[in-house]
Amino acid sequence: MSERKIIHVDMDCFFAAVEMRDFPEYKDVALAVGGSEKQRGVISTCNYRAREFGVRSALPTTKAFQLCPSLVLVPGRMDVYKSVSKQIREIFSRYTAIIEPLSLDEAYLDVTESTMHHGSATLIAQAIRQDIERELNLTASAGVAPLKFLAKIASDFNKPNGLAVITPDQVQTVIDQLPLEKIPGVGKVSIERLHQAGLYTCLDVQKYHYSDLLRQFGRMGESLWKKSHGIDERGIVVERNRKSVGVERTFSENISSFEQCWRVIETFLFPELDKRLLKASPTKSIVKQGIKVKFSDFQQTTIEHSCQHFNLAEFKSMLQEVLTRQQGREIRLLGLNVMLKPLELDRQLSLI
Repeated sequence: MSERKIIHVDMDCFFAAVEMRDFPEYKDVALAVGGSEKQRGVISTCNYRAREFGVRSALPTTKAFQLCPSLVLVPGRMDVYKSVSKQIREIFSRYTAIIEPLSLDEAYLDVTESTMHHGSATLIAQAIRQDIERELNLTASAGVAPLKFLAKIASDFNKPNGLAVITPDQVQTVIDQLPLEKIPGVGKVSIERLHQAGLYTCLDVQKYHYSDLLRQFGRMGESLWKKSHGIDERGIVVERNRKSVGVERTFSENISSFEQCWRVIETFLFPELDKRLLKASPTKSIVKQGIKVKFSDFQQTTIEHSCQHFNLAEFKSMLQEVLTRQQGREIRLLGLNVMLKPLELDRQLSLI
């Protein structure tokens, strides 16, 4: 069996790049796309000039302006970004049909069987980047590797507007030196636990006893053991079933009472979620409903209930439950979500 050839393409500061392309006056300024409200919003993405000041995605806009007082903040234009994303996907499809979109601005491509550019994944990745820049006036970074997780890591090596290749004979050398926080899916909480166990790189994981990894870290331990030994058998998922649907609202002024929260849910959030659920699942087949609250101190809490039918009354009881955790704090964000019934299970039940 031949080595797989995986490309991970990641657009450079995508939303901000589209804004700079469409509005040239933004090119030489620190620019962020995000919540239109300076006091209450959250940064969605920003350009590299803004990043020099420490601005980053998911940062509250108030903090962003403290770091960069000259920051230019613009609201997002999601319809435009989706349209551009479709154009990018069309470019991908010229080179392979095996495409796994991760979001509007990144995707995995399997070009193992491609005969284009003499079957060279490196030349295909370079051609894709050139097509994107020439046709859309945007830049993308790409990583090429025989393993899926390494291709994603490699795409970040030479950002922005760069290409990095990890050849089969380089795989284990790269993995041995790899800090665990660079592995996709290893978050802040996990990395603290790993560091407490003396695990900092993949080489450390290789030396750790497998049974101890499983006992201390469960499924994540098994995954890290495999990746540290150069094993990543995951294929490119061409059709990804949507697992959940959600809606949330950040308030321009904090709210605090049950009555205020319920009014927002009943009037705004539930009708919007109902509309999105219908679009995602015409039968509205769900297995859970959930509610999310972010308090004024930015602490967040969630509650989920198993539920077979989309039910407004269920959200009411969950709201009463979640507010027992309020402890006198005001509320800055309220959200609702549902977990969809797996498509295959839904089909089986309909046959029964």
